[in-house]
Amino acid sequence: MTHSNDQTAEGALPRVDVVVATHNRPELLRLALDAVWNQTYAGEIVCHVVFDQSEPDQEVARTSATRTIRLMTNDRSPGLAGARNAGILSGSGELVAFCDDDDEWLPAKVEKQVEALLDSEALTSVTGITVLYSDHAVTRVPRAEDMTLKQLVRNRVMEAHMSTVMVRRDALLGPIGLVDEELPGSYGEDFDWIIRAAQAGTFAVLAEPLVKIRWGQSLFSQRWQTIVDSIDYSLAKHTVFHEDPQALGRLYGRKAFALAAQGMTRPALQQAYQTVRVNPRERRAYLAGAVALRVVSAERLMRIAHSRGHGI
Repeated sequence: MTHSNDQTAEGALPRVDVVVATHNRPELLRLALDAVWNQTYAGEIVCHVVFDQSEPDQEVARTSATRTIRLMTNDRSPGLAGARNAGILSGSGELVAFCDDDDEWLPAKVEKQVEALLDSEALTSVTGITVLYSDHAVTRVPRAEDMTLKQLVRNRVMEAHMSTVMVRRDALLGPIGLVDEELPGSYGEDFDWIIRAAQAGTFAVLAEPLVKIRWGQSLFSQRWQTIVDSIDYSLAKHTVFHEDPQALGRLYGRKAFALAAQGMTRPALQQAYQTVRVNPRERRAYLAGAVALRVVSAERLMRIAHSRGHGI
């Protein structure tokens, strides 16, 4: 694929559209927007703040010579996927970046990612993260070899967080595609998108933590049935999961854990057994069994995982 670099050819830096989907988190949103506004990048940044099922906060809108914060409501399907797409389609910049409303970019993020993309043929760029949970801070940095389709499917690579993503608009609207609005509850929309990005092209990886990720704010933390439905949807959609026992076992194990967290003992144990048959080394199967048998609570295991910068 060839990319339009007319702007850079004329000596100007490409415009970056930033999509921030938000829902009733005004204090965190302001922190996220300040971090976007204060980027060291010398080019233009237009931030599209998409209010999903909530009223726009007019006080956060502002503009300067090279910065604009625009407000809009989600006019697509309710939820994170529709809100992201609404923001994407409202812009026209050559590059598109995402930031969740409870995360913060470090000042040089945009500058470094634009440079990385302009110096490569990669369609997408990701960076490392610092996970903030309670009083813990854990740094997680992706390696270039992690950002292959095989590794992403097998390990999820949480370091490649959506708040670190910058992508060429022609790839986003072309071979990669928009965020999937059919995913139940928009759960896992970021992973689904990253898989498609890996299928379409390569990543420019900045192996340094350029985004602060706040955990414990997730809207999905107790939506266990939505998680089950989303895993079933993803397994039906992506054949690549069925080609790798580790990848399949990981999803089966997460489904078993979600079933156990709902108190669905028999289905959880059946799913855990199926997980072990696929991959006996998949630890989530045993964690799910412990939760199903009430040896430990799902919440306690989630807290332990989050404190170490991981999920279940």
